[in-house]
Amino acid sequence: MYFEAELNGRKYKVDVTESRQTWKISLQEFGKSWVHYDIAKTDFKKAEEYISFLFQGQSYLIDVIGANTEYTVFTRNSFRNIKIFNDEMLLHESLKKGGGLSENKELKSGMPGKVIQIFVKEGEVVKANRPLLIMEAMKMENEMRSTRDVLIQEICIKQGDSVESGAVLIRFGEAPKAD
Repeated sequence: MYFEAELNGRKYKVDVTESRQTWKISLQEFGKSWVHYDIAKTDFKKAEEYISFLFQGQSYLIDVIGANTEYTVFTRNSFRNIKIFNDEMLLHESLKKGGGLSENKELKSGMPGKVIQIFVKEGEVVKANRPLLIMEAMKMENEMRSTRDVLIQEICIKQGDSVESGAVLIRFGEAPKAD
């Protein structure tokens, strides 16, 4: 299971893989190297509302309360507020950030995906809120729309293309002013 977390303004990538006898946990603070840990299943216990486990010779009791992306974790006699973004939340956040029309007049992919359908043509003037394309990312189809009136200057992809995060999908020009 992959997710991203934010704690005290610091962002982390987290990958948890379950094997027969352990959970392999990999953490990467953004901009730093990955760190890997193993937690033996024999050192883990789950109660009704909390979990307990041994990690590097120390005992941890953890209670988690929250929903969506906001969680409060109680451990080691203190509360910590953590934002957790699973695949679906990451997709929505990345589409809001990278998958929009930027000031530099480009529509960029917020994450890796596949172009399913393109609704516009080069030279076409597109009104605000009109669908531009559908992109599949993490097994979800996402419709990208124009946030303002624009001229489609260049389409940098074609239907069926696989794109990386940050790839330029469409370049825009200024829409002609109506008289």
